[in-house]
Amino acid sequence: MTPPTTYDLLVCGGGPAGVPAAIQAARQGANVLLVEKSGMLGGTTTLNGVAFPGLFDAWGKQIISGIGWELVRQAAEDSGSPLPDFSEVAERHWQHQIRLCPTTLAMLIDEAVLESGCELQLHTMVASVSGSDGEDWQVQLCGKDGLQSVSAKWLIDCTGDANLSALAGCELLLPPELQPGTLMFKLEGYQSAEIDIPAIDALIPEALRSGELHSSDLGWGGKSLAHLIHSYGQNSIHIPKVNAMDSRGKTEIELTARKAVIRVVRFLKKQPGMENLKISCCASECGIRETRTIVGETSVSVDDYMSGRLWDDAVCYSYYPIDLHTDEGLDYRVLDAGTVPTLPLSAMIPKGRKQFLVAGRCISGDRLANSAFRVQGSCMAMGQAVGAVAACAALSGIHDATNVPRAEWKSAIESQGGIVPEPKG
Repeated sequence: MTPPTTYDLLVCGGGPAGVPAAIQAARQGANVLLVEKSGMLGGTTTLNGVAFPGLFDAWGKQIISGIGWELVRQAAEDSGSPLPDFSEVAERHWQHQIRLCPTTLAMLIDEAVLESGCELQLHTMVASVSGSDGEDWQVQLCGKDGLQSVSAKWLIDCTGDANLSALAGCELLLPPELQPGTLMFKLEGYQSAEIDIPAIDALIPEALRSGELHSSDLGWGGKSLAHLIHSYGQNSIHIPKVNAMDSRGKTEIELTARKAVIRVVRFLKKQPGMENLKISCCASECGIRETRTIVGETSVSVDDYMSGRLWDDAVCYSYYPIDLHTDEGLDYRVLDAGTVPTLPLSAMIPKGRKQFLVAGRCISGDRLANSAFRVQGSCMAMGQAVGAVAACAALSGIHDATNVPRAEWKSAIESQGGIVPEPKG
């Protein structure tokens, strides 16, 4: 049997959190393996087609920078997309999200990951995890050629669904209800200004009764197709009541999402002015807003977030309104002027676990706070932070993230352009 390959860090998940985590640690000199279940890095931004990441600024000032931001900035420049003026305060938060070509971003991520010295395995998932405090983790990976054994001093879960945390036996929370998913797609073949949307909406009640449409196909309250028609698809439909935390759930939501899109397209093609409608592009995976989270050493509450609490162990800022999608519509709450939340390292440490960190939307927090800090800019900042902490620990033989000197991980983050909140006093 081939002996296990040993790494300082194993990062699971190559999305907005995992990519900066792996690059940061590798640039610090750690031996890093990044595994990604799909054939493309970038996660939500690329595979899910949510190619308008944010937010990187608040109240006229950039508050998230570093590895993720540099990739976004470079992708915007390469694809000719304008960057927002962060010195101006946007009237609506989405005005400072940055429109990108997802393919361009994916290619730039490939370059940055490989140039960092990080080892990359696509089409790979974690099959099993074992280990105890103070010892290296033993991990079985499953690829197209079967199982592969590796060991790692530190594990970083950037799966979004806490998959690695579940395999490692971490305590997890599953909310009583879940935000719906959304499959991103783009329509063409009509001019929205020429479409009689009230006439189409008048047909919706009967279409719902007959099953030709489902209320979730309408998204955003389930009463009108106006948003979908005006936006030519995009972020318009909801896929409710599916927990996509595992392969069964992912299979169900992908099939359900594609059924929803074709249902809407068939309905709209019958309407005057939309006879030539067609799908010009569609994301390869349904976007997931929520599955499960870890139980961390601490948890970020909505009050912590909305008040802009400055945690003693804050590793990054986060800025986005409360954005909880429901079957009835949207629970949307803006932050008070001047408020900029922070996120603590202790919320990224699974309770009672050593040599294990988490970044992204499955860190420890309540549903309302999570609905805000789950966005791409915040995940990029979290990922870079835990990559720095884990690399500092692995290279110094430290087994507990809380024992890594703040000055050390702060310096590592800032050396790669990241922004770290300064505690009071």
